[in-house]
Amino acid sequence: MASGVTVDDAVLTIFNDMKLKRPVDVDGKKKKLKAVIFCMSDDNKKIVVEEGQQIYDDDVDSFKTLKDRLPKKSCRYCLFDFTYTTKESKKEEMAFFTWAPDCCSIKDKMLYASSQDAIKKKFSGLKHGWQFNDSADMECECVAEKFGSDVISLEGHTICGHP
Repeated sequence: MASGVTVDDAVLTIFNDMKLKRPVDVDGKKKKLKAVIFCMSDDNKKIVVEEGQQIYDDDVDSFKTLKDRLPKKSCRYCLFDFTYTTKESKKEEMAFFTWAPDCCSIKDKMLYASSQDAIKKKFSGLKHGWQFNDSADMECECVAEKFGSDVISLEGHTICGHP
């Protein structure tokens, strides 16, 4: 079911910057985006970049930063440029996910679920899309499994059971 929600042009610009690893200007310094959080506009008609919710590659623990910034009682969309290691090589892959905590209102969950296609269609070539409902879903071990059973580290965190 489509909600009629549209996607702000800035969302696509950020996606392309991340996909192409293009540095952006932040306070006079060039930095690469590592993650970004998107939300609904105040009138719930457009998906927009949430103000101040960009995370850059100089953040020491960017995945933890992202998890800490997600609201406890509201839905969001996120893009994250994951770095992980398998037994063979180091890889980088972007993933899109919906954050929909169990304690959110049904209305909020329905709005985000019905609007998800609008944003996913803008993210061409993206092969990972997930939904997380609580912080346990976002533990490194759980996320690493989504990339495959041969992942030995994710975002610098060793995955249990691997040296």
